[in-house]
This record gives sequence, structure tokens and C-alpha cells, in this order.
Amino acid sequence: MKRSQFLALAAAAALTPAVAACGGKSALPATSQGVDVSGEITPREISWLLSRPANGGVVTVMQRIAENYAQDHPGFALKLITTPDRPSYLQKYQTLATANQLPELFDTDATPYAQKLARQGRMIDVAALLDDFGVTDQFRPSALDYQRFDDGSLHMLPLEYGLEVFWYNKALFESAGVSVPQSLDDMPELCATLAGSGTIPIALDGQDAWPLERYMAYHPFRTAGPDYIGALKKGDATFGDEAGRLGVQWLHDLGAAGAFQDGFSSVGYADAQNLFTSGRAAIYNIGTWELPSLATTELPEAMQEAIGYFTLPVVSGGATATDEYAAPSGIGAAINAQTFDPLVKDFLRYVLENYPKLYAEQGLLGPTTIAPQIPDNALPIYQELVDEADSIGSAVLMPWDTQLDPTTNTTLQQNLVLLVQGSIGVDEFISTLDAALTANAKEYFSA
Repeated sequence: MKRSQFLALAAAAALTPAVAACGGKSALPATSQGVDVSGEITPREISWLLSRPANGGVVTVMQRIAENYAQDHPGFALKLITTPDRPSYLQKYQTLATANQLPELFDTDATPYAQKLARQGRMIDVAALLDDFGVTDQFRPSALDYQRFDDGSLHMLPLEYGLEVFWYNKALFESAGVSVPQSLDDMPELCATLAGSGTIPIALDGQDAWPLERYMAYHPFRTAGPDYIGALKKGDATFGDEAGRLGVQWLHDLGAAGAFQDGFSSVGYADAQNLFTSGRAAIYNIGTWELPSLATTELPEAMQEAIGYFTLPVVSGGATATDEYAAPSGIGAAINAQTFDPLVKDFLRYVLENYPKLYAEQGLLGPTTIAPQIPDNALPIYQELVDEADSIGSAVLMPWDTQLDPTTNTTLQQNLVLLVQGSIGVDEFISTLDAALTANAKEYFSA
């Protein structure tokens, strides 16, 4: 899981809106392909375009399921069309989509680009498929909601699930004389105190861009709720609006407090996590897909009793509650409507009958309500976080990198680093981003 789950440097970040001008097969009308297909099940090789770790839980479980299915359906095989990195994957995804050559299954976030494909009738209605299989109520509502487009439609099947929390080192907090923040507005002062005690306040994977962009999403989500990003991305709100300005100022203040490690913009995923697990950083914001790394006796001994977690702090008078925060179900699996036939439908039915239990055996939270199998070496915090998943609220914090148009998103990621480093101020940041929105948002979303 790790990087692939949230390196949603968005299909939007690399894909153009020119979906309609496709070669190859002509795009199907939006109403031409439903989930009611009938006929003989003829085994063949089907393909899945993806960018996930080969040894990750999703891929290993799906491969096992495909092998079992093939035993009863000789001639069936699931071919994985994978790429070594996210940018390469997005380029391949765009190329195949433009040529109308996407395989039977393909990974995508709920981006504006993917929504254009769905509106062209090129993706199966997953909500209808789950209803047809009678399994909708087995899924966590927040796992399904994460995959929905703005209009509420569901065209991606979630295969993962995770809560994003702030892991923290209790010993470093105690040594610095600080406590868990009750409000986001407490965090700059908290970080300044931690920095003054000689520790790195927050370990950040700055190299991958999305972790810092997640911080940009936090304050507006607490202040105005999920509607803000929905309006912002279309140019119907601005970074200069109250919710946006408060978020920009909050990030500026975190940077001024020395919240992140020196050189954070060039630090990668593994190194950021090591800063935390080695006891050099006090806080690390990452999801429960890291439970096997952060909640077991695989941790250094000094960390095993020191590790704790807190969820996204609220703000005074805010629009969202303590139980509402980021709980993504990762990149979703879309089903190509143009290649959907009795075999694909039967295989997906078999997947949904077997996947939840097998995935839970990996010890990971999944998109259904089946509880994961807690490993023998788990620390108490492992079960605590599994239990936390049962009380998640209804408001969904969507990652901004899957929401904004590609140009604005790139501009945001570049300028966030400058803002936190103190190279630009709040007003300049807002002016730059609002100019990007004006130039790109409405045209992109009207295309």
C-alpha cells in the first residue's frame, strides 16, 4: 500500500481534459451499457491496468483470487499491466483512454478526468453492480463515498481503506512539556515548543508533494467543510476567501514555527517515516495502511511504549466534527463498460465473495466491515485504530490533488513549499493561486 494508496498525484495532475476526441472504438453513449449482461461465460485473459506495489495486500489477494477462479474456469487469467512509478502510470492511462483501448479493469481516482470518462459511458456504474450482487451494505459508507464523483455517482470499486491520523511520540511530548492539540490553531505553538526542545516537530515526506498538500486541505475542511474544495476547484470560491486564507495563514505559521525538518522538500516516504520511528521527530501524519510498520513490535523498543495517535484537531466554530477527517479508500478500480461481459461480471462477483475475508487476513483495514485479523505482534494501538474505523463520521475530506485542475494543482504544490520555507508570504501565495484558478478552473470543468 504505502505510497500507491495516496500518491494520487491525481490522474488530474498529468492528464489533459481532451477525453472526448478519442480514436479507436467510438465512445459508448452514457446509457448504452448497464450491469445486466447475459450469455455464456467464456474464459479468456482479462487485464488490469494498475500502479500498486507488487507485494502489497491488494495485488497479492487479487492474484490469489484469480488463480482460484481459473481452477474452475480453465483458460481464465488476470494479466496485470503495471508501471514502476505513478507518473508513468498516468501517462499510460491517458494514452489508452484517448485511444479507447483501456483494459477490462483500470485504476483511477475520482478525478475530473475520470468523471469525463464516466459521463461518456465508458465506466460501469459500480453502485448498480454492488446492488445487483447484493453486497452494498457490506461496504463501509465512507469507503464508497471516497470514490464518488461530485454528482454522487459511483464508478470505482474501493479495494483499500485507511484512517489518516497523527502518530506521535508521547515521550518527546512529555519531555517538551506539551500535550495533544485540541485545535488546529494550537499546532504552530506546539511545533515551536517541540522545536525549541531540540526535536523535529513533524516528519514530512515532502518529495511526493501530496503530504504537504494534505496539510493545505486541513484547515479549510475544519472551517468550511467539504463544500469549500468543491467550489474552489471550479473557480466558484477563492484562496482569498476566509476558509482559504485561514488555511494558507496556518501553513505559513507552521513553517515559521519550524514544524517540518530541514530540507523536507527532498525527503522521501521511507526517510520521513524513519525520522519518526527512530525518535527524532515527534509527529508523523500517515494512514493506517502503515499499521504493520507503526503498531507492532517491529518498532524500535523505545518507540513501542511511546507511540500514540490523535485525529485531525477541530477549529473553534468549525463546520466538521472530531470524527470527520481523512478516511480514504485509495485509488479505485474502474470497470471498462466497453469490455464488460458475462465473464467479467462473474469474475467480479467471485472477487467480492472472497476478497473481503482474504484482505482482512493481511491485518489491514479493508473497504468492507469485515474486521482485520490482528497480528500476534500487534501493540494495543493496533486494535484501537481498528476500532476507530467503526466510528468515522459522514463528512469526507477529499485530497486536493484529486480535485483541482492539473495546472492549478501543480502551481499549488510548488508554492506550498515556498510558503512553508518562508520564500513567499500569505498574500503573494493567495494571489498566485487565485490567478491559476481564474486561468484554468472554469475552462477545465466545463470541457
